[in-house]
Amino acid sequence: MTARAPRSLTGDDLVLSHFSLERNHDLDDRIASAGAAGFAGIGLFAGQWIALADDGWSPSRLGDALDTASICLAEIEVLAHWGRAAPTEEQLAFEAVVWSLVDIFESRYVQAIGSYDGSIRDAAVRFGALCDRAADHGAVVGLEFLPFTNIVDARDAQRIVEEAGRPNGGVCVDIWHHVRGADDVSLLEAIPGELITGVQMSDGPRRAPDAGSGFDYRDDCLRHRVPPGLGEFDVTGFVDLLRAKGVDVPWGLEVCNESAWGRPAHDHVHAVARGMRSLIG
Repeated sequence: MTARAPRSLTGDDLVLSHFSLERNHDLDDRIASAGAAGFAGIGLFAGQWIALADDGWSPSRLGDALDTASICLAEIEVLAHWGRAAPTEEQLAFEAVVWSLVDIFESRYVQAIGSYDGSIRDAAVRFGALCDRAADHGAVVGLEFLPFTNIVDARDAQRIVEEAGRPNGGVCVDIWHHVRGADDVSLLEAIPGELITGVQMSDGPRRAPDAGSGFDYRDDCLRHRVPPGLGEFDVTGFVDLLRAKGVDVPWGLEVCNESAWGRPAHDHVHAVARGMRSLIG
């Protein structure tokens, strides 16, 4: 079986997003488990790659592991400095690693998150510049809204993307941040289908069980997600809405769950794939 080319993936394909497993989870195990579960590709956090490269990993070793599992490197995470007025040298070096991976593996998609400095207009100008840099490498960019940044909801992300006006720039819609954030379906309905460049699926309780004065949203979203169909989200309605818009991008599965940390990936990754396939057929 031959791996699919990352830029040929469609809404019939599943991608195991990096943070479905602990950020430094063994990369060989990640790749092998994703391939065995039938994922078309994986996402990779560039920060892990930098550490692995320092330990002797080479692109050819990564390529061999992907080829053995018959999967591709579909997406790279995560650019968080693009909206800053004055990125550091370290941040710029991190971005250079992202483009290097995109070039070598012809990855389709790069994830971007906030926060940004200044106004929405400032954010749009800088996001447009990021998209231009991505276009030089043949990649599309998805801007993810996160309630713990100043790109709080889908409306914020859409405003930035539309004002930037780049053909390779769009919104990443993550069901977790939709439900646990604004939880307003009209915000998703307002996004033109062609502006949705990334999707991230998971499930969970509609309300955090330990919400209170000491509640940490970021910690909760990195620990307590479950495979689609095993929680309380309207995952079917979410999928139907995106399909009705004509969205035809790979389904990223970002099912961050602390019970999978420090363990072989097989069981969690297979459960994630089964859950998503039950939704899309």
